[in-house]
Amino acid sequence: MPAPHFDYLAPTTIDEAVAALVKGGKDARVMAGGTDLMVKIRHRALFPKQIISLKKIDGLDAITFDEKSGLTIGATALLSDVASNPMIREHYPTVAEAAESTANVQVRNMGTVVGNLCNASPSADNAPTLIALNATVNITGPSGTRSMPLDEFFSGPGMTALKDGEIVTSVFVPTPPAGTGTAYISVSQRGQLDCSAIGLGAKVTMDGDRCTDARIVVGACAPVPLRTKDAEKMLIGQELTDDVIRKAAQKASEETSPIDDVRATAAYRYKVTTVITIRALADARKMAQRKQ
Repeated sequence: MPAPHFDYLAPTTIDEAVAALVKGGKDARVMAGGTDLMVKIRHRALFPKQIISLKKIDGLDAITFDEKSGLTIGATALLSDVASNPMIREHYPTVAEAAESTANVQVRNMGTVVGNLCNASPSADNAPTLIALNATVNITGPSGTRSMPLDEFFSGPGMTALKDGEIVTSVFVPTPPAGTGTAYISVSQRGQLDCSAIGLGAKVTMDGDRCTDARIVVGACAPVPLRTKDAEKMLIGQELTDDVIRKAAQKASEETSPIDDVRATAAYRYKVTTVITIRALADARKMAQRKQ
């Protein structure tokens, strides 16, 4: 089935892109890699009259790292580039793992981390780890620039906090404190051929055996990637024993609100969320102990 007709625009500056998006209004869509957008168009789930590509804008594909401030991933930086970047693999290994877990080689060679976030699927592979690491998104629009925490960016399936005419230009991840460990685990029926039935990102910061900070973020088990804040509170200030981890994992599962769909049942998601939370927290604890 041929795709519906649309005009293709390729601005060379972010200001031109914003102006085109404002002019196009509800009939315009922004494209970074296009792996989600073009599928929706081909399946006639979307009928945009204009596609505004960001590919020609210099610098949006940049990946930069500063030891004091942190990591910036530009809007058109490819998933494959994030997965293989040596700075990310050294300082943010689970960010690389999540990018490498996204779909297949063909998609990773075209798709972008920022595009994966802006698609706003509850099962987005890159969201749980980035939220766990306190990431923020940098946004440019008609009123200028702003940034917001990534855990406030999602408002529902396919919906974000972007205002009319706004474009995400990059995602920023601060440098983790000493003694921080992270982990990402995803579960799907056919590995990377399927969207995740469950994805989970975890972060713990340790001072000796005691946890001083924690984040647990579950994907595909709520309308948005979900921080399980009650479970996090059960870890902070505690010695991270196996028993404490098991109890927090059970609480994390209880905080989710999964549904039955083609990838898994709600009952399966409840049970497996507990299991992979235990595994992720144990892996994060091990990494944190090495980094103290």
